[in-house]
This record gives sequence, C-alpha cells and structure tokens, in this order.
Amino acid sequence: MNLLADALAWIFSPERLTGSSPLPAAIGLHLFYTFLAVVIAGVIAVPLGFYIGHTGKGRNLAVGISGAARAIPSFGLILLLVLVIGVTQKPLAATIAFVLLGIPSMLAGAYAGLEAIDRRVIDAARAVGMTEWQILVKVEIPLGLPLLIGGIRAGALQIVATVVLAAYVTLGGLGTYIIQGIPLRRYDMILGAAIVIVALALVLDGLFALIQHVVVPRGVTAGRPKELRTSSSRRRAVVESPTG
Repeated sequence: MNLLADALAWIFSPERLTGSSPLPAAIGLHLFYTFLAVVIAGVIAVPLGFYIGHTGKGRNLAVGISGAARAIPSFGLILLLVLVIGVTQKPLAATIAFVLLGIPSMLAGAYAGLEAIDRRVIDAARAVGMTEWQILVKVEIPLGLPLLIGGIRAGALQIVATVVLAAYVTLGGLGTYIIQGIPLRRYDMILGAAIVIVALALVLDGLFALIQHVVVPRGVTAGRPKELRTSSSRRRAVVESPTG
C-alpha cells in the first residue's frame, strides 16, 4: 500500500508538470506514436482485408502472415529495425515496428468482418442488381464494421503497449520513466508510469468498445429482442386463452 500511495503521489506531484520530461508531454508523445501507427496500419490493412473478405483470394496467405507476425517479439523487432535502418532514423524504425505489430489484428478484423456476413444477404444484393462495388460499400462494409473496429481495437492496444519500448531507443514517451526508474530504483516512478500506461490503455479500449457498439447497423439488432418477446407472449396468450 505504501508503494501504491507513493506511485499515486508521484503521478499527481506538481513536479510532473515541469522539468525536462513532464508527464502531459510524455502522454502526448505516447499517443502521437500510437495514433500515427494505427492510422498507417489501418491504411495498409483495411483495404487489403476488404479485398480478401470480398473476393476470398489470398485468405490462407493472410492468415499465415498474420499468425507469424503476432509471434514476432516487439522488443527484438524494434532493435532490429533500428540497427537495419540506422540509429539516426530511430523514429522511422520505431514507427515501422509499431505499424507491423498493428497490421495483423486490423487485417484479421477487416476480412473476418466480411466473411462473417450471411452469404444469402450477398446473394440477395446481387439478385436486385447491385454491382460488386455497391455490395462492398453498401452491404458488406456496414455489416462487417463491428468486427473491423474490434480488429482496430486489438491493434491499437498492441501498439499502445509496445510504444513503451520506444523509450529504450531514446524516443521518449511514458516508457522513459520506467527505463530511468530501474537503475535509480525509483519504484514509485516505475509503478506510477505503469499505472498511467494501464489507464491510457483502458481509456482507449473503452473508446473503441463504444465505437464498436455504435457502428452496429440498426437493422441488425433494432427491435429484435422486443419482437421475439412480443411474439412469444402472443403465442402464449393464444394457447392459454379459453376456447369456449
């Protein structure tokens, strides 16, 4: 409890607003790398996932690459790219690493969202004369959006956790306090930074969960439980009503 109290005191200390690495600036830098990587990964993974989900081509390859990419050690990937690209290009190397780690979840969410759609819906859209582009934009994407957001949600959480390692290559962020606190044995700093990172991840997870709930098409769930309850009660009323 004393360590937790010390960590909370460290977080809310007025000193966290000043100095060479103020806490708000570290949070802002952490979010900057996170959102930059999420956007770039989304631009790459989402169209590719939609193509795979719509056409069915390349699915096995995408599944294999996604599975292999999830097994790559985050720390090792960052160090490898820094060494390959050069120590003078650390931000570029770290960003590439974050993007590579975020792509698998987003790619899986994009094509899984389209694959989960009932094929009868797609056949009905073709039957009424929709083109393949119209089917993709007006039918498949809206219905597959919740799973896509789920994939982006998983990718964002993967990235926000990995950005902590950016401090190891002197790029700043919330991981800086952990890297600095270990040799100094500043356990209050280490735990305080960890609490802020966890809180940041929970906030992002909550926002994506809300978005995932909001993007569900109204026609998919609107009134369905109510209608089922109403029809069931009507059937019971008919069965139980006196006939004579």
